[in-house]
Amino acid sequence: KPIAFLMMGLGATVTVCHHMTRQVAVHSRAADAVFVAVGKPGLVTGNMLKPGAALIDIGINRVEGRTVGDADYASCAEVAGWITPVPGGVGPMTIACLLANTLTACCRANGLPEPEGLTA
Repeated sequence: KPIAFLMMGLGATVTVCHHMTRQVAVHSRAADAVFVAVGKPGLVTGNMLKPGAALIDIGINRVEGRTVGDADYASCAEVAGWITPVPGGVGPMTIACLLANTLTACCRANGLPEPEGLTA
């Protein structure tokens, strides 16, 4: 939901699918950008994407001792114009923003100047 509201605020037309959505592939094949954060490894496959679409995989799953996302990376990478890897994609950015926001909050709470160039 936060991504949907952010994208709508930027003027995007947003379709949100959930566990009760029928024919998710019909919706995802029409999308220029697909954000997936479900918690089911391999849920999104290459045949569910519009060629050239951006795929942002936010999911983190452990499968046979490996960390994987919600998308089947191999099949999606053949179709997507841009794809985030798991691990190493969205996770490090999430941590960086969390640390930047924590530092900003600490400075504000203690009346200290906020560091320059720190944007989250």
